Amino acid sequence: LPTRSTLLPFMTLKPGSLLGPYTIEGPLGVGGMGEVYRARDTRLDRTVALKILRGSELSRRDRLERFKREARAISRLNHPHICALHDIGEQDGDAFLVMEYVDGETLAERLVGGPLAIEEVLRFGEQIAAALTAAHREGVVHLDLKPSNIMLARDGVKLLDFGLAKLREIDP
Repeated sequence: LPTRSTLLPFMTLKPGSLLGPYTIEGPLGVGGMGEVYRARDTRLDRTVALKILRGSELSRRDRLERFKREARAISRLNHPHICALHDIGEQDGDAFLVMEYVDGETLAERLVGGPLAIEEVLRFGEQIAAALTAAHREGVVHLDLKPSNIMLARDGVKLLDFGLAKLREIDP
C-alpha cells in the first residue's frame, strides 16, 4: 500500500489550495474514482475529507453516476460506524464530496503489521455488522466492503466508500 507521503506526486491539489470554502491541507488517498484530501472547512472551522472527481472523469457518464450514487447513498445514512457526508459541490469543472474526517488507519494498513487479536476481530466485526445492518435498513447495499474501505479510529470502525453501493426502495 502506498503511504500518504508517496501519494503526493499523484495528487493534483497542493496544500493551501482552495476548493469552495475548503482549504486543502494534504493528501489522504487516490483511487480509481478520484483523489481524497484532508481539508479545513473555513466556515465551520473543522477538518474534513474531500473526495474529488476531476472534470476529465466527470465526462464519463458512468463515473458521474457512480459519484452521484455515492452521495445519495451516504446521505441516507446516519450511524456512528459509517462516515458521514457533510456537503457536495462543484468548482472549475470538478465535483466533490465533503466527508467526515476520520483520524486513524485503514484495516488494510493495520493488517500489514500482522493478524489482529481475537478481541479486535470481534469488536470490529460487531461494529461493521451494525453499520451494514443500518445501511440495509435504509436501502443501501455497500458492495465494496474490503479492508481498505474500513477505517479504524479511536472510537471504533467507520465504513467508507459507498461508490459501488446499490440503492433500493424501502418500505415505509
